[in-house]
Order: sequence, then C-alpha cells, then structure tokens
Amino acid sequence: MKIAIYGRQFNNTVLPHVQQVFDSLADHAVEAFVYDKYNHFISGKIFFPRKFQIFRNSQDLIDAKVDVMISLGGDGTLLDTVTLIRDSNIPVIGINFGRLGFLASINKSDIANAMISLVNKDFTLDKRVQLCIESELKLFGNENFALNDVTIHKRDTSAMMIVHAYLNGDFLNSYWADGIIVATPTGSTAYSLSCGGPIIFPGSGNMVVTPISPHNLNVRPIVLSDTNILSFEIEGRSSKYLLTCDSRTEVIDTSIKVKVKKADFGINLIRLNNENYLSTLRNKLLWGIDTRNY
Repeated sequence: MKIAIYGRQFNNTVLPHVQQVFDSLADHAVEAFVYDKYNHFISGKIFFPRKFQIFRNSQDLIDAKVDVMISLGGDGTLLDTVTLIRDSNIPVIGINFGRLGFLASINKSDIANAMISLVNKDFTLDKRVQLCIESELKLFGNENFALNDVTIHKRDTSAMMIVHAYLNGDFLNSYWADGIIVATPTGSTAYSLSCGGPIIFPGSGNMVVTPISPHNLNVRPIVLSDTNILSFEIEGRSSKYLLTCDSRTEVIDTSIKVKVKKADFGINLIRLNNENYLSTLRNKLLWGIDTRNY
C-alpha cells in the first residue's frame, strides 16, 4: 500500500505522535511518501525506521499512484492537504494534533487502530463538494477551490463594507457588514457557524451565504442549492479588501467582480467504520453533555 504524509510545523509535544505514525507505517510495510517541506522540518527530530520517498506536488502523487493521504495536524493542515490532492480523487484522513478537529477527526490516542484500518482498507469514503472562485484576474491561480468556504472581508479596522450579491445574475441583496461567507456543508461547521450560520449535512446539495456582523439585524443566512452561481460586487470607503479561499488569501479592490459556484470535483474524506458525521457533531459540539460539569 502507498500512503503519503503531509504536515506543517509543530511544537515538540507532538513529536511522540508523529513518531508513532512512522513506526506504524513501518510495522505494516507501507510504502511511504513524505511532503518535501515536511521532511525538512522533521529530519533530525524523528527516527525513520523505513526508507520513504519524497513528493512535492499533486502530479508526484498521481505518478506514484498513491492510495491514501494522511494529514498530520488540525483542520487547517487538512485544508492545505486538499490543495495537493486537487482532482486526483486520492482519499484523505486527518490525524488531529490541533484542537477541535471536525475534518481531522482521528484522535492522537487512536493512531495505532487507525493505521490498522487503513492498511486493511476497513473504511468508507465520505464525498464532500467544493466551491470554485472565478474572476477576470484568475485569483488563486490553479488553487481557486475551497472545501470549507469562500469569504469577502474588510481589512483590519477599516469601515464596514457593502457586498452586492447576485444569484444567477439576478440581484439577491446588498449586505452592509464586515463581510460575507459562502460555505459548503463541510464549511458550515467552521467560520459560518461562528457567525450564526446553520449546520448543513454533507450530501444535502446546498451551500450557505452567511453575513459577517451585518449592520441590519434582519439580514440572516440563506441556504441555497449548490447548482446556483453567486456573484459579488464590493462597495466601501476602503480601497482594499480580503478574498479568502479556505486558508489562502488575496487582496482585492472594488473593481474586482467575483463568481462563486460548485467546483467540478470534490474530495474523498476517509471515515473509519466506528465513526460518522453524527458522532463527530456530538463529540465536537458536546451535544447531550451537561457542560456545567466541565
């Protein structure tokens, strides 16, 4: 089996868990591929019991015919991993070294069991849709897709902005706010949720438009079919604004018009057979638990 490893820099408290991942891969005689920059970071800190190969981009993964990608870190790390997987359909699983971990759902204490499940292919694939950004400037280049969300946001302490939104070319609303979020069902439990957006189940065929700190309190999040195309124009006192695509950011001005729609390809998240989306919601949001005991 061929398994690729992606990660970002971390503090030394994580080292024993990273070591356990490489030990487990060696125990199961897995052919491992490690992201080049991650290899530079962990060299000298981790003992490698078995030789591995290096990959630098998505084409390397495709050429090597990698079976599974493992993301070591939190949800942000997994979002970075998605940019490497692109449209290759390589399934990805996240081992959570962060805090909440909606996407990187494998706990540090479950690494050994997770590796056994991966090697035995004892898992299911959870298909997730992505969003795509289109603009005349080709913003974000070939990484113009988002698993979680696309946002338009004011910069720092600048004045409130006005975002004019159009649905399939028809005027939808003008949002007087700090910004606006367009989220997938996957991203509905991220930034959108913290701004009052609803939780949307994967596979529901929807996306949600959530205003950020709207000036008019009667403006509420809107759930739309993901077959729609949204377009946005910006008005405001500032000359520059922020456009984000998951964890990637571009600075734009009011002359830029942006379209957001469902991407042509999605991502396969690996779900071990002892977990599902409902159990993730209950565990991460502490549903059914009396939090007064914490």
